[in-house]
Amino acid sequence: MAKMDSFRLAILGAGPIGLEAALYAHHLQLPFTVYERGRVGEHVQRWGHVKLFSPFGMNVTSLGLSAIRGENPKREFPTDAACITGREHWESYLDPLAKSAVVREHIRTDCQLLSVSRQDYVKSDMPGGTKRGDQPFRLLLRANKTQERVEEADVVLDCTGTYGQHRWMGAGGIPAIGESAAEPHIAYGLEDILGSRQSTYAGKNVLVVGGGYSAATTICSLASLAEKHPDTWVYWLARGRSTQPIKRITNDPLKERDRLAVRANTLATRGEGNVEFHHQATIESAEWAGPDRGFKVTARIGQKTQTWEVERLIANVGYTPDSSLYRELQIHECYATLGPMNLSAALLKQEGLDCLQMTPQGAEALRNPEPNFFILGAKSYGRNSHFLLKNGFEQIREVFTLITGKPDLNLYKKR
Repeated sequence: MAKMDSFRLAILGAGPIGLEAALYAHHLQLPFTVYERGRVGEHVQRWGHVKLFSPFGMNVTSLGLSAIRGENPKREFPTDAACITGREHWESYLDPLAKSAVVREHIRTDCQLLSVSRQDYVKSDMPGGTKRGDQPFRLLLRANKTQERVEEADVVLDCTGTYGQHRWMGAGGIPAIGESAAEPHIAYGLEDILGSRQSTYAGKNVLVVGGGYSAATTICSLASLAEKHPDTWVYWLARGRSTQPIKRITNDPLKERDRLAVRANTLATRGEGNVEFHHQATIESAEWAGPDRGFKVTARIGQKTQTWEVERLIANVGYTPDSSLYRELQIHECYATLGPMNLSAALLKQEGLDCLQMTPQGAEALRNPEPNFFILGAKSYGRNSHFLLKNGFEQIREVFTLITGKPDLNLYKKR
């Protein structure tokens, strides 16, 4: 429990979870500041062209809708069942929420957190000791990319997500030979292939690495592009053993997810859309030959080695938490997922369940050895890809019971 006199709450990240945490703090009358290194909803805006699997009603809260309606009572929202794009979600919910009177004065955009520590303690001082909580957090911040300053906080909520921190595509999860040098030229995120990035990929030879929904999204977009630009050719490499890379869920309630799986698997197995699929693929090297020469990629396909020379390379191999922010704090990380250990252990008990079947983990699962430092949102799941925004909303409700020491008020009850 944090001391409520002269209370200072720092929320890191102005994405969907950071904004909701700010809103919850406002309704509990707790002072707070939100620090965002880029724009509000920065990551959502980057992949905003992609349609969400989960419907609108799962990605908003009663508090958020009320705050927006407080500014504009006549504002219309998508229906609860509507599956909209990330950009549409930002326009209809995140942006107006950030501009609402209850949070807008508390958000500091273009303000990057470089590191967070305790005022007078380093990581090795008093392992697991509660007295560490007597010292304030020290936040080293950089505003406008140049100006550095230090601010203090009593409680910190890390809601920074994982999208900006890509994983590597080489064997064993480390960089392939040449990948580190080629990194600035490789696309690791979700490219807007049918929109702003169309000219980059139209008529090109493209190699895509990855076996999940992000890679499937990329492949489907490239196949659609090839219909208009037949010279576009796609090589899809995934390390899984199945000739159908995307596992379908029986009677999947998320229809958009199922449609994507069906389309991607069809492209992989039938060779449609100028897509050539290879499973059991391990990337050995990815070398950039220059802007006019593209990439030379070598992979082991089963027991054989094969090389491709392509003009574009997309690595949809997942994302990972950035733990460098709290290197000097006592955070117990899971050795498998890199998420906080208590939560990772709780999630492990539900391994094998679909994300919709997973139940809340409880407030105690959010505790770290470092007093009053909490990791929420996608980052709290580490490399576990089962996170849903509704899970994050539950975490917010639970973490404020720990912060205030009061019974769960559940401000999300009414809708």
